Amino acid sequence: MTGVTLRELLERNDRHAASLDDDYFGEVQDAQHPAAVSVCCSDSRVSQEGMWDVDEPGWLFTPSTIGNMVWDRHGDELVLDDSFGYPLAHTGTEVAVVVGHTGCGAVTGALEAVRADDPTDIAKWLELLAPVVEAGLADERVDPEREVALVNQLVEYNVDRQIAYLLGSDDVPDDVDCYGFVYDFQCVYGDVPGRTYLVNVDGETDPSALKKAVGDEFEDHVRRLL
Repeated sequence: MTGVTLRELLERNDRHAASLDDDYFGEVQDAQHPAAVSVCCSDSRVSQEGMWDVDEPGWLFTPSTIGNMVWDRHGDELVLDDSFGYPLAHTGTEVAVVVGHTGCGAVTGALEAVRADDPTDIAKWLELLAPVVEAGLADERVDPEREVALVNQLVEYNVDRQIAYLLGSDDVPDDVDCYGFVYDFQCVYGDVPGRTYLVNVDGETDPSALKKAVGDEFEDHVRRLL
């Protein structure tokens, strides 16, 4: 894939603007009240609006971070990332979604850094992700010898850790529902590229409980590697 010219960017925006109805932004001109906030890994292959079939403004609040992390570092303390916390605190949003993805480059980079044992050579965001990878490697459910790639096991492990952080954060209201997914475009979880697989609901990870939560219609969306 080649680069893009300034002309192409403007042509793409012209097509976007021309496709919108006159009242497209009518209900959200002055305020937003998104139904959910969803954080996904910063990756050009993973579109948050696309995976949730969002075509209206204001429905989904979409921060993206390296390794779909919901935290940031303030001094020596982990704190809730403001980009994720804003809609929970200020727009009445009551659903928090964490989406990892198969073949994650951030998890891969953190894994390589941990294996190299050279913390001085890790960028800030990978440094924040490295402890998750270290804990995952020490977890008996994570097995480098399995047919499923180690990186994909750690992707799911990371989603669980992000959900656990949200559940334990004083900055996340108690009535917020926290859902964890893995977006699969490599057919690791199943044979439907682009499907999101539910791996965590408010800390619950047992597949039978997750299937009960979604009902028979969406059982195919429940799959775990760990």
